[in-house]
Amino acid sequence: MIPYPNISPIIVQIGPLALRWYGLMYLIGLTSAYFFIRNRVTKRELPMTADHVYDMIVFGALGVFLGGRLGYVLFYNLPYYLQNPLKIVAVWEGGMSFHGGLIGVLAALIFFSYRRGIPFITIADLAAAATPIGLGFGRLGNFINGELFGRPTDVPWCMVFPAGGPECRHPSQLYEAMLEGALLFTLLWLISRRPVPPGTLCGSFLAGYGLCRVTVEFFREPDPQMGFIFDQISMGQVLSTPMILIGIGIIWWAYWRQGRGQSSIASERSRARRA
Repeated sequence: MIPYPNISPIIVQIGPLALRWYGLMYLIGLTSAYFFIRNRVTKRELPMTADHVYDMIVFGALGVFLGGRLGYVLFYNLPYYLQNPLKIVAVWEGGMSFHGGLIGVLAALIFFSYRRGIPFITIADLAAAATPIGLGFGRLGNFINGELFGRPTDVPWCMVFPAGGPECRHPSQLYEAMLEGALLFTLLWLISRRPVPPGTLCGSFLAGYGLCRVTVEFFREPDPQMGFIFDQISMGQVLSTPMILIGIGIIWWAYWRQGRGQSSIASERSRARRA
């Protein structure tokens, strides 16, 4: 067993104002994503300015918070919020859903793409490459808060979380930080170094995240108000499985689109030679 560090979730507090580790992790993730995307835009000479990147991060952040909160309400605790509708806005009490945040980000970036006249697939690939940064920091925030802990286990690195009772549990937040954060970021970075068609990074992120989340859910304690959906399958796995299929479909579409374009070019050249 490894002792849980039991770090206070509040870094500093002045009167009613408090700076929390979880909020700081969000801020670090968004700031890192901004500089990462800006660097990628510059290196690849994409049709975006620094203001475009800043606006993209702002739109994405709004999508994360609004979609994440509404997703939690709809996917994880709808009966409670139907009885207590004012609690929907009580975000300080916790409750965010990645899958809801993903839907919110997609909606926000589609709107951003339309307003700025930048191809959505370009925006989607940029966002996909940067998202694991925020996911990794976010999971560290979950760990510091002592929330979203794992199932009881006897592995040597198990921890006793204050909110998890006396059982020693998987530090599943750290598993997620490594898989959804470090590993997924590395894989997407390696893919981006190859001459892949537009949409490949977006599809790879969706499929990769889905696989990581389905895997780690076998070690993570399901939300107490939900439990398992059926047998040992959690809501997180139910919501993540379509991501794998959609991601694979997008990758196939990206390569099919590229092959179709190359065929068209070859046909045009053939007609030109015959003329």
